[in-house]
Amino acid sequence: MTARGMLLVARLEFRTRLRAGRWKVLFGVWFAVLLAVSVLLRENVTTDDPAEDGVEMFGTLLFFVLLLMMLISPALTAQTINGDRERGTLAPLQTTRLTPLEIVSGKFLAAWAVGLAVLGLALPFIAWPVLEGDVDPWRGVVCLVVTALLIGSACAVSLALSALVVRSVTSALLSYLTVFALMFGTILLFVLTMPFVTFDRTHGTGPDSSTEEVVDTRYTWWLLAPSPFVVLADAAPALPRKLVCPLDDHRPDDCHYEVDNDADVLGSIGQEVREARVEPQRSDERYLQYERRKDAAPAVWPYGLGFHLLLAGGSLAVAARRLRVPATRLPRGVRVA
Repeated sequence: MTARGMLLVARLEFRTRLRAGRWKVLFGVWFAVLLAVSVLLRENVTTDDPAEDGVEMFGTLLFFVLLLMMLISPALTAQTINGDRERGTLAPLQTTRLTPLEIVSGKFLAAWAVGLAVLGLALPFIAWPVLEGDVDPWRGVVCLVVTALLIGSACAVSLALSALVVRSVTSALLSYLTVFALMFGTILLFVLTMPFVTFDRTHGTGPDSSTEEVVDTRYTWWLLAPSPFVVLADAAPALPRKLVCPLDDHRPDDCHYEVDNDADVLGSIGQEVREARVEPQRSDERYLQYERRKDAAPAVWPYGLGFHLLLAGGSLAVAARRLRVPATRLPRGVRVA
């Protein structure tokens, strides 16, 4: 595989997309929607601290952008390969010296570049609270990079389905179902498994004993990891921690550092997800000890992002395998040219 071959296929894909002429209208509508949403968020998000308004706007807008981008991404590649088969334009590429991996990688790069261009139109609105000083620039950069990688993963999965499924309509439908399963299905599955990790714990003995219901999600937290929303929220750098002392006559041991997540959409979700990996509070454990354990909970986003990167790599490999020539067996209804 060579970079020259990949770029050649990518240029061909770009020219095909530009000839359609609808991209200007789509870009214009996307920009107008983002502008309207950003203005509405800025006008309606109000907290006690004006600086927190930008933090809440940043998190809400990022989730909105990620949701729409995950819906747009399948449309970029879900009909790329089987659509070329139906038009008879794929076979000429396969008869050249281009390898299947170069063809697949070129189509993927073209689709991902379009997705990044659409994401780039959201950059002025995402940078709004950053430029006002409410959000750390490093946080903005990390969130944009994670969003870009998630878009690439969705494009790769849709490309693989386009190579596996004969009909372009079917591959588009399966692509959207896959994206929805990753976004919401994983969270729903986590909720449905709650009864299996719920048990009763008894405190004390004899007549003074009491029973409480405890949910131990240490065995099911990984179900949340593949969700793009969880990956983005947990990967966002945390806000500065503040020293909290619950008692007026406190001892040094009673104080602990915590993040104020009241206005931080990303931080609050990320903290909740990390707490799912923590053992429930033990009967002999002080509250502040338990709070410190929750604050030190390990991150979830490396597992989720790693899953998406592996999924993207495997999808491209499957798509390249489907384009190998000569083909020993063609599905029914597929023509060579």
